[in-house]
Order: sequence, then structure tokens, then C-alpha cells
Amino acid sequence: MRVTLRRGFWMGKFEVTQDQWQRVMGMSLAEQQAKEPRLPRRLNDDGSVRFGAGEGPDYPIYFTSHDDAEAFCRKLTEAERDAGRLEAGAEYCLPTEAQWEFACRAGTTTATAFGDRLGSAQANFDGTAPFQGAPVGPYPGLTTPVGRYPANAWGLHDMHGNLWEWCRDGYVEIPGGGTDPFETTSLSLPSWPIRGGCWHNEGRSCLSSSRSKGKVAQRGYGLGFRVALLATAP
Repeated sequence: MRVTLRRGFWMGKFEVTQDQWQRVMGMSLAEQQAKEPRLPRRLNDDGSVRFGAGEGPDYPIYFTSHDDAEAFCRKLTEAERDAGRLEAGAEYCLPTEAQWEFACRAGTTTATAFGDRLGSAQANFDGTAPFQGAPVGPYPGLTTPVGRYPANAWGLHDMHGNLWEWCRDGYVEIPGGGTDPFETTSLSLPSWPIRGGCWHNEGRSCLSSSRSKGKVAQRGYGLGFRVALLATAP
């Protein structure tokens, strides 16, 4: 399908980090995880409990629901306006699916921003299951600090793998094309698109076109986000 985006926007170079989350939301990863006490605890090889899936200021924040991600964008917008660093009418928000894929592809038409194959030297995913004949590679088994893997042609890191990233519009099974598409849903319990795959997926889940969905309050070890900056929201 053909998509036309009329409005310019900026996309975060990295997924939002734990340090950025702490500074904007005043909440640590441990406090964020405490919102979901029923999350299964991951085990190390020796059977001990592993906290989360990567912890440190430059690691991406996870355990974030769609509501959490939107709350971050609102608070960041308010803080930047109060500091005089954001002009009137501009706002930080989640990207739409169309904006996300446009930024991920960075002008390419191949399966990924790096071509039609994907190995774990290019992105953080299960390197034992590369895509389309790429070499088998390492599998860290958790998130990695942002920017560890190559950027796409527009300087954006980790659009493939590391974490699934929330998008702003509602989820539909077959997204439409057109001009500035923005999907809506009338479901009583709406789902929201997540894009890009994550650290525990196979390579085929991390393509430019790969998409899945999460419930509005869903949190997990593989759910994060990055922000877009828009002059006006659609």
C-alpha cells in the first residue's frame, strides 16, 4: 500500500533510556516493574532470579505500557515548554505506525534498513535464528544499552530488535494506506501496535514491516518506546 506523510517530524535517535525515564517520570526501573508484580521472574543458568532484562542508565526502559509511554511524552512536553526549549504548538508523542516504519526504513525498500538479511551483528535479537540466511551470531539474552548496534542511514539505532516499540494509533489487522494514516479503533479494550521486534525474538520478527499488538495496560520485558517530535499532531 502507498502512504504519503505530509508533515515533517523528528524521531528519537535511541529508545527512551532508564536514565531519561527516571529524570522525566521520577521513577526507577524497579519502581516501574513493581507496577506489574505478576510478571514472571527470569532465571539465570544457576536457577537464581534475574531482575529484569538489563539494568543501567543507558539501557532502554521497559515494563512500559502504552499509557506509560504517552504519560512520558506529556510530561516531557510540559517540561521542555516550561524550560523554554519547545516552541508553542510542538509536542513530543509516540510515532504513528506510518511514521515509525518510514523512519525505520530510512529510504530503503528492502526487508530491513540493512538489506534483505538480518544477523545479530546488526541488531539485538536471538542470533541463533537470523533472517534469510544471515550468519548465526551471538544472543545476549537481554536488552543492550542503546546505540550498541549500527544506525540506519538516517542515524537511528535499534529500530530492529532490542525492544518492541509502542505506536500512537490503534491496531488494525491490515493497516490502511493513504495520506497521514492514523488508525482508530472502537473496541472496548483496544490494542495498540508495537513495531520492530525485541531481544528475545527471531530475526523474522524484527523486520521493517514486522508488527504485533499489545493491550493498553500491557507491560513486559520486551516493551519499550521512542519519542517523535511533531510541530502539530495529526
